[in-house]
Amino acid sequence: MLRRVLVGLGAGALFLVLDGVLNANPLAQTLYTAYQPIARGSVNALAGSAVDLAYGVILAWLFVMLQPSLPGRTNLLKGVSFGLVVWFLRVVMRVAGEWIVTTVPVSAHAYTLASGLVQALLVAAFIGVLLPEAHARR
Repeated sequence: MLRRVLVGLGAGALFLVLDGVLNANPLAQTLYTAYQPIARGSVNALAGSAVDLAYGVILAWLFVMLQPSLPGRTNLLKGVSFGLVVWFLRVVMRVAGEWIVTTVPVSAHAYTLASGLVQALLVAAFIGVLLPEAHARR
């Protein structure tokens, strides 16, 4: 149980780093100018960090629960499978909804899809590799 929490916190920390790298780079900043009229002037770093850490713990818990049913022979492949599910539910569905109801350029949506895929795969692979005992302990 402690290992799952620690791996989840590590995954949340990875979320934090990837959020910074993927969303604060010059390309992302240029593409995301379309959101400026509705964006906050500043980000609450403490709240954002808490949310990312909580996401990591929740995803680790979900991986343990779903791991026996995920495709893949290794936990790395199971992590990648899990990452694809997370990406679809977290990113693809959000982008599809925004595409329908906003005038945000397609390039911004495409960047969100691509960066979200990178983030989901890396975080889920991290969880999968570091929780190899998930199936054995169920």
